[in-house]
Amino acid sequence: MLPNEYQELTKETQTPECTGLTYLTLGLCSEAGEVAGKHKKLIRGDYENEFNFEHDMIMELGDCLWYISRIADNFGVTLEYIMRQNIQKLQARQQNGTIKGNGDER
Repeated sequence: MLPNEYQELTKETQTPECTGLTYLTLGLCSEAGEVAGKHKKLIRGDYENEFNFEHDMIMELGDCLWYISRIADNFGVTLEYIMRQNIQKLQARQQNGTIKGNGDER
């Protein structure tokens, strides 16, 4: 499946009360917290095997991707556009020797 195809399909699972930018942003934060929580549980020793951890992480990353897709759609951009913008930014930082460091404009 291609990123923009996925983004289009996420529209089918969005309920009317879950469309505002605030809701979507908080949802993404919540799901990102669940990703961190799964990793914490791995460190704590709650997983019997790595397969279960990887499965849980993939599920949570999918939930993050859903929210990212809906936020992107809220701004009228595609996932492909976001991906291209991000890789261009990172490549420019790498070429400038500023891949490490602080600040958005480096």
